Amino acid sequence: MKKILLITGIALSVSIRSWAGGLLTNTNQSIHFLRNPARDASTEIDAAYTNPAGLSLLPADGFYFAVNNQSAFQTRTITSTFDAFVGSGGNKTKEFEGKASAPIIPSVQAAYKTGRWVLSGNISVAGGGGKATFNSGLPSFEAPISTLPGGVTQLGALLGQIMPGATLSADQYSVNAYMEGSSFIYGAQIGGTYAIDDRFSVYGGLRMNIVDNGYIGHLTNIQTNPSSNVPGLGSGVMIPASNYFTALAQHPDLPAQYKDQILLLAQSTADKYLDCSQSGWGVTPIIGVNFNWNKLNIGAKYEFNTHLNVENKTKVDDTGMFRDGVNTPHDIPGLLTIGAKYDIIDPLTVSVGYHHFFDSNAKMANDKQKHIDGGINEFLAGVEYKINRLFLVSCGGQITRTGVKDAYQTDLSYSLDSYSIGFGGAVNVAENVRINVAYFFTNYEDWTKHVDNYAGTGAAGTDVFARTNKTFGVGVDFSF
Repeated sequence: MKKILLITGIALSVSIRSWAGGLLTNTNQSIHFLRNPARDASTEIDAAYTNPAGLSLLPADGFYFAVNNQSAFQTRTITSTFDAFVGSGGNKTKEFEGKASAPIIPSVQAAYKTGRWVLSGNISVAGGGGKATFNSGLPSFEAPISTLPGGVTQLGALLGQIMPGATLSADQYSVNAYMEGSSFIYGAQIGGTYAIDDRFSVYGGLRMNIVDNGYIGHLTNIQTNPSSNVPGLGSGVMIPASNYFTALAQHPDLPAQYKDQILLLAQSTADKYLDCSQSGWGVTPIIGVNFNWNKLNIGAKYEFNTHLNVENKTKVDDTGMFRDGVNTPHDIPGLLTIGAKYDIIDPLTVSVGYHHFFDSNAKMANDKQKHIDGGINEFLAGVEYKINRLFLVSCGGQITRTGVKDAYQTDLSYSLDSYSIGFGGAVNVAENVRINVAYFFTNYEDWTKHVDNYAGTGAAGTDVFARTNKTFGVGVDFSF
């Protein structure tokens, strides 16, 4: 019973990532990316993030800016099958849905070109970028509680030995579970590009990353329906479990050696609350190179692994998992991007790209990086067509192969293979002003995980992880 009902160790944290990119990295930092994800060889202002070495090919000396806003909406659905869930409504399969929304996600790219030199910067949400709300909690919250009726029935067998002829059983439970998590990594990047000659240019820079996470959750009003032929031990109606076990421990016929165990059950089924924020910072060194020859341009960038920890700032923690002042590893993995674009004819450009996130080398909480086979790989392609001097359209796609192992996947944090499609267009409203509009959506492949010890209950269970993501963006480019 102690093992079954001790739920104070449930972690209420959750990983949130509403955008394209790796486990902790957002790669869609501009509307250019949304309408054509293959931007790794860009020579426009969005290259301040995607291919900073390519900024040497900006058309003239002067200032360049891109101001963007994206609105991202995501659902995370876990369909769980666990026999004990029957006690909450007669079905052993339950669906837990979380919704993450980020209607305002701004970013700014800027560059100043003078001769062979370009000074550039990028301010954005470099990772995370959303708030996820699970109004019914998560299966790992509910599974230990769902074994409560079975635990009461087991206690009844013990009671029958102590008090011959006595019965005690239960077959229902209920709980009010809620979890809300937010995760933001704010990034400010600055660096310089130098054109060695007409073909080669190089870049060096730094990004300051500031982490701001927050978790609020509760498990309250845990109830069950004890039924007994002993007066005062239950009439089959739903009652608060903590109150019931507190009263049971005081029963005059209960031997003293069992009272402490029953009181522990009362404590374990009492209301639990969590209110914790996390903060930290780290610096990412970045290098890049660009090669241009006639109609072909090739860009490459490497972002080094960012070592950082996040510190708990805890107001309430009945779980015992988020002690105030404790630091947790929160590395941002290294990232290699390589891309090429080619002007087939004057108005038509095709582009391809490749991303690799070195997730296995990034320290994570509970050493989760050990359950990643190398890291995430992304393959990108796109096309852009200039209709005339005013309008252009573009589209592209991205295939993501996550690289995580089955042991990595939990309802608190999971990663899925996917493919994404983006499309949109731009209009030149003035000689030096362009408006970009785009839509980007991702289809994820479900992941099914079966475990023999589901949520620490000792019984088997199955989770099916699913996700959806949609992003809409509007931005403006201007120069002078």
